Amino acid sequence: MDQCKSAGKIHKTLLQFYGNPEWRNPLPPLDELISTILSQNTNDINRDRAFEALKNRFPTWEAARDAMEELVIDTIRTAGLANQKGPRIQNILKQITLQCGLLDLGFLKDMSTQDASDWLTQFKGVGPKTAAIVLLFSLDKPAFPVDTHIYRVSGRIGLRPRKMTADQAHKYLEGCFTKDMYYPVHLNMIRLGREICLARNPKCKQCPLSSQCDYYLEKLVQSESKLEHD
Repeated sequence: MDQCKSAGKIHKTLLQFYGNPEWRNPLPPLDELISTILSQNTNDINRDRAFEALKNRFPTWEAARDAMEELVIDTIRTAGLANQKGPRIQNILKQITLQCGLLDLGFLKDMSTQDASDWLTQFKGVGPKTAAIVLLFSLDKPAFPVDTHIYRVSGRIGLRPRKMTADQAHKYLEGCFTKDMYYPVHLNMIRLGREICLARNPKCKQCPLSSQCDYYLEKLVQSESKLEHD
């Protein structure tokens, strides 16, 4: 059975429920890359605070690259895992400088989506999700980032095989949706995961996708079976 067959219906349902989403103004690709690294294992508020602190303390990325490691770590502490993220960001900035001669990722716009993704994921700490975010939101390239919310929602509703890994889900879900759907369905699925399809105690009765959801239908069967045996 083709699990992707319901993708278009899911997209339309979320559009009807949430509307056509708009994210913040796109950042330059290097800024988006750094911001996304800061977002790992934290929430948007802490990510934004750390990113703004970094931009305020260092007038250029060159300054952040060449700063004392402890200063960078201290600046981004609100994002969590600062002892990992600080050195990681500086190492990536240094490697980009060595390869490109300057800190500007605008050249990725001229690459194919796959080549640009491969270039970004060469760096430690830049996985498929981080690369896809830069491609989709900063470079306007067709990519489908899969974060923890999208991974959970897509598994519950049966859009992807449940045992599929998050890394495998990127390419799989890209194949489910058409390219024009990537941006809105990505943002709407994240919102659904944050507000309704929670990791614990999901609000299934409020969910616009409940009638299409394997998880919810299984809960109904279990509930009915329990009633029969009580």
